[in-house]
Amino acid sequence: MIGFVLMGILLFLYLFISTKNSQDYEKQKKHYDDSVKLVRAHQDSIARLQDTAKNKVYVVADTTGVHKAMVGSEQLLTVRNNVMTIVFTNKGGQPKEVELVKFQSYDKTPVKVLNPASENHFSYAINAGNQSAQIADLFFNAGKLTKNADGSQTVEFSLPASGGESLVHQFTIRPDDYMIDWNVKVENTSQLFAGGNLNFNWHYEPMRAQQTASYEKRQTNISYYQDNNFDYISRKTEADFNKSVQWLAVSQQFFNTTLVAKNNFSSGSVKWARELSDSSNLLAKVDAGFQSKLPSGNAAVIPFQVYYGPNNYTVLKNEPVEGMAKIIDLGRGFYSFVRPINVYLVMPVFDFFKKFIASYGIVIMLLTIVIRVVTSPLVYSSYLSGAKMKALRPEIDEMKKRVGDDQQRASMEQMKLFREAGVNPLGGCIPALLQIPIFFALYSFFNSTIELRNQSFLWAKDLSAFDSILSYGFNIPLYGDHVSLFGLLASATNFIISLYGMSMTTPDQNNPAMKYMPYIMPIMFLFFFNNLPSALTWYYTVSNIITLALQFVIQNYIIDHDKILAKLQANRNKPKSKPKWQERFEQMQESQKKLDQMKNKK
Repeated sequence: MIGFVLMGILLFLYLFISTKNSQDYEKQKKHYDDSVKLVRAHQDSIARLQDTAKNKVYVVADTTGVHKAMVGSEQLLTVRNNVMTIVFTNKGGQPKEVELVKFQSYDKTPVKVLNPASENHFSYAINAGNQSAQIADLFFNAGKLTKNADGSQTVEFSLPASGGESLVHQFTIRPDDYMIDWNVKVENTSQLFAGGNLNFNWHYEPMRAQQTASYEKRQTNISYYQDNNFDYISRKTEADFNKSVQWLAVSQQFFNTTLVAKNNFSSGSVKWARELSDSSNLLAKVDAGFQSKLPSGNAAVIPFQVYYGPNNYTVLKNEPVEGMAKIIDLGRGFYSFVRPINVYLVMPVFDFFKKFIASYGIVIMLLTIVIRVVTSPLVYSSYLSGAKMKALRPEIDEMKKRVGDDQQRASMEQMKLFREAGVNPLGGCIPALLQIPIFFALYSFFNSTIELRNQSFLWAKDLSAFDSILSYGFNIPLYGDHVSLFGLLASATNFIISLYGMSMTTPDQNNPAMKYMPYIMPIMFLFFFNNLPSALTWYYTVSNIITLALQFVIQNYIIDHDKILAKLQANRNKPKSKPKWQERFEQMQESQKKLDQMKNKK
């Protein structure tokens, strides 16, 4: 009973934390809907201002220095390597569109981690005579592409200037790398940057890549590496950085864009909000601002890197930027203790099998078998403890008839019986509790493993998402708007395990909680499993089938109940010494019993 209660508490705690994003999402959505009503009242005036701005002719009195860059026309330059296609623009001298050629979006087109349909730019302020200008608004000279001997490609944008200053954006794209090197080369820094300070801004709007936009929005978060420590924000909408920042990443479910400052930003902040409109393909809006001191001297090179790519553990681990592999949620925050299980057990076994087997459903099945072999000593210990408890059940029932309604005496007699027989009443639930970290680890693993994306198995079209066999057009709270067949199978096999386990231990039918426990847990799991990735519910279906087979074999062919009874009898005949805690507990019970007797006499 203690085991079931503890497992229930842990599971509900996990559900509460993992669904908090959904609750915040709905709360923000309501606020969004209310705000839209106010915004619409001003749309007409805003539209008029926009029309005026489009027709405005920008007149520049001084055409020397960087003022030439304030007017111009946009020119695009396309560069390709083996993993992505990058479209650069001379407006701001930066990437405008990044397409990942090895990944398809929900609409079967290549995934665009930098999408021209949304607003995205890097920018920083420079001096332009007696005013300040943002780089994102300036027109550089047309980009120049150079192919290097090592297979890499270099793109350069130079800012037109004639006052002795020079500003160049240089990008290096390697053949098989998602990481782009970006060097900002400056001549005459004192003229371009006030006080030698760099005030850098990044505005980014990731777009939908998954079938279920609402779920992908909830998975979107901000990760960063500050003062050599990883952290992230998911529910909060802002963070301030008062120590050096190495990088900041905007991560959606399976892809991320990361800005790396190779010389570190000295301070900064980020504000972001998820897009709450159900009809929008926009996931979030992110605004980050950073500050740093430029190197002393008349000339400077400010080195950055930008990662546009998948949340692939191997890829991120091999990038020469510390901590980027932690962008992938393999266990973080309260559940960071499960990350080593994923990194050192689950992932190596998964990677080993996928080298030889094309079907990821079969890979998951083999992974399940390996995990069950690893945890088999705990399972056997649990079953053995249950067999011992079953062997003692007739004596416990006889003892309860003998003591009647005296619960304190029944408790003392039962503890004495356990001590004489050498039985640990918690021996069955402790092994089960020790397996809970594996449950949490696999939840994180299957929810963030990009290899499962768009991989089909049986009726599941995508193992990284739920397998829907029926969509009924309306939402049932906590359950969803669909029926997951793997979720049903996992819950059904859980129910059979509960019934079989209770029948083998012959529970006390006078205890209502124990009587209904086989029904409570599977129903709870049914709601939980319905929205999980089908890879995870397939894993639990296979795991439960293995559990049923093991229970049957162990109980009927391995555990000898006659030997257990003989051993229990032999343990009774051995001299026993009570643990100190048990002596104190029995003394407390005896004192309480005497007090109750005195009260009854009065």
